[in-house]
Amino acid sequence: MRKTVPAPTLSPDQAEAWDMLAETFGAAGIDITAEELQPATQDKGRVVAVIGKAGSGKTLLLSQLTKALLQAGVELIRPDWEGRRRKDRRSVAILAPTNKAAFVLRMRGVPATTIHRILYTPVYDPEYEKIAEWLTESGVKPQIEGLDDAALDRIRAFHDQHGSIPGALAAAGLRGSDFIRGWKRREEGLDVGLIDEASMLDERQFEDLREIFPVLVLFGDPAQLAPVGQSGEMVFDRLAPRQRLYLNRIHRQSDDNPILDLAHALADEKLGFDAFESLVRDAARRDDRVVWAERVESDLMARSPVLVWRNATRIRLIHAFRSAYGAPGDALLPGEPLICDGLELPLKHRKKRIDLEARGLIKGAQVVYLGPGRKPGFSRLHVIGAEDPRLSAASIVKIEMPDAEEPFIPYAARMGATFLHGAAVTIHKAQGSQWPQVQVFAPDIAAAAWSNRNEAGVPLWKRLTYVAITRAQERLFWVTKARLARPAAALSTADLEAPVSALTLNTTDVDT
Repeated sequence: MRKTVPAPTLSPDQAEAWDMLAETFGAAGIDITAEELQPATQDKGRVVAVIGKAGSGKTLLLSQLTKALLQAGVELIRPDWEGRRRKDRRSVAILAPTNKAAFVLRMRGVPATTIHRILYTPVYDPEYEKIAEWLTESGVKPQIEGLDDAALDRIRAFHDQHGSIPGALAAAGLRGSDFIRGWKRREEGLDVGLIDEASMLDERQFEDLREIFPVLVLFGDPAQLAPVGQSGEMVFDRLAPRQRLYLNRIHRQSDDNPILDLAHALADEKLGFDAFESLVRDAARRDDRVVWAERVESDLMARSPVLVWRNATRIRLIHAFRSAYGAPGDALLPGEPLICDGLELPLKHRKKRIDLEARGLIKGAQVVYLGPGRKPGFSRLHVIGAEDPRLSAASIVKIEMPDAEEPFIPYAARMGATFLHGAAVTIHKAQGSQWPQVQVFAPDIAAAAWSNRNEAGVPLWKRLTYVAITRAQERLFWVTKARLARPAAALSTADLEAPVSALTLNTTDVDT
């Protein structure tokens, strides 16, 4: 008889949600308490939402559910390899809408990937499928032409540490197009899906997920900003009451977290913007985790963007940042932050797209510019959060300028990865991300308050503020004036660790 595993110690509302989710899984043939599995059936799909504000324990519950499912024998769906399908296999995928949101979960020990990487899966060369089977299914160590035992040992060591098959193959000096033939949209369904940051889902993504996962559990924050074009509604707002589980207790309050105190003070319907700023000032007097700042700190902008509401503010702050560091008008400085805005590659350059996407260079990826590549129009880049972050790629870098219709383009290959500057981003774009220290540009929040705009019955300035300040993991800077502090030192890349496989990677530019 298999040993039963007691449920983790949870608060009353978490325990109630746990029991209802355990019942949902049990009805689908997965007993997470007794660790017993039954083959999947073709029953009607089940959708449940776990809803709670920042600090209510959604991530803890997600983490504990993941552990319980895996301990019960449910297999984790990887974005890079699924293995052989079996009738009796039960599986789970932990997903987030963006690469940034998935990275935040991985930093907390939850093996998450993006929805995009599950909807679109790689097609491996049959020769390299043997390596994937060896790494994930305890198969026999393969014999691959061109890879000796030392290279296979490097592949194994990297995979054991990072769990990434493309990263492991890159550790042996291979490029994505060496072992991936292309990408295909998923046609067959999966099993259990746990979806974080569900407030970011639009209707189309939600319907795609319902098609793929017979058992779907959404984790979302009702106080965040809804996707554009959905009138302030989240996809879980339309679920029946019995499908929504609420976490009301704020657990991180026990740590006396002043940032979360401010976030939850916004729930007071009588609280106006001026009164909220008074709360921020009072918090800053009591606790250095909240800073009442009269200027933007340019040193922080290099790794964590200033969060703004208006696009015009974003452009002005980026221009001020570059001026403060003495950036030339025709080039980037090593250390400048960028955000990938997509890949402009025609179909005939499919292999180059595969290389870039396999290395984490997808839309929304946070990137640091390291310097020019060996070929004109190429840039050496560090992709934040990637297993092998260093690469060189043909780049189209667009830097918007105040009062100019067209962006300034310091680097422009004929095609390749496109980038925007990342020293400042809109609060909408920041959803799903977190940084140790965050600067919020309060004059923009004030402008939203003066506009008297509402979203789903809630003042827009409150939603913007809630999302912005909860991006801060350790320290919040509430910037009250449109001033920029001079940097204390020149831009640098010394803080960026070299990848584990830096000595063995094939560093050939991704040519276009």
